[in-house]
Amino acid sequence: MSLYDSVLITGGNGMLAFAVKEALAARGIPFASVGRAECDLADVDAVARTFDRVKPTLVLNCAAYTNVDGCETDPTGATAGNTTAPGNLAKACRAGGAALVHYSTDYVFDGKGEPAADGSGPWPWRINDPVAPLGAYGRSKLAGEQLLQEHAPARWVIARTQWLYGPSGKHFVDTMLNAARAGKPLKVVADQIGSPTYTPHLAAATLDVLDRGGQGIWHLSNSGRTSWFGFTEAIMAAFDVTPASLVPATSAEWKQIRPQAAHRPAWSVFDLTPYEALIGKPMPRWQDGLTAYAGRR
Repeated sequence: MSLYDSVLITGGNGMLAFAVKEALAARGIPFASVGRAECDLADVDAVARTFDRVKPTLVLNCAAYTNVDGCETDPTGATAGNTTAPGNLAKACRAGGAALVHYSTDYVFDGKGEPAADGSGPWPWRINDPVAPLGAYGRSKLAGEQLLQEHAPARWVIARTQWLYGPSGKHFVDTMLNAARAGKPLKVVADQIGSPTYTPHLAAATLDVLDRGGQGIWHLSNSGRTSWFGFTEAIMAAFDVTPASLVPATSAEWKQIRPQAAHRPAWSVFDLTPYEALIGKPMPRWQDGLTAYAGRR
């Protein structure tokens, strides 16, 4: 039996699922896709009905409660979407003999990082580094990782990722472009560092890991690093847009502007060497992802 005999995509109406569907379709791999209206993943009976119908050999869980600020005011919803759901999927995959891929986040870390010996900045986050989420979103995602592993099927992958954008979704790139084109001044945080990740590159990397027998936790993002401010500068250049103004801000200043906003990690860069060793090639640079996205618009 092939891993790809019967593929089920959950969170099927979202941005990440769109890229996963494209990646599978490009390989000629058929799939079933469900959104929340078809299957509430926090409802164990709904999950069972979906599994009975699809009989998956592989589940790609693209569903999540991703509103970071919303998680602070709706911890129940965050738990349902980010903890209970992957736990239910893990149990169903275990019972049905399916493999499971679940997407997690850099928010499981505190964003401080271990200083490098040469003073060049923190080390990129390694898979086994201590986790210490700062807010409700990160806590719910970490609990989801743990519940999945507690009820793990024979084969599972947790793919931690970050700073996602891509076709068919609401995300930072389009938000900045729309604001700039509307003539709005832009003030963007410059002291949070990470790796903007293009969803088609993430989807391709996921299938690469599966094809080569990957198991366990993986860090998957585009390579390189920048700040949200630096990313915004690159966005404007890629789309040839000149904003009315673009100025940097600190996280502390942003917190004064939006005091209800959740705390974000200051350092989110991943160590990608395990992926590179498995696949034999580097992840594409974040700049390459932005160029590819601009080419599709």
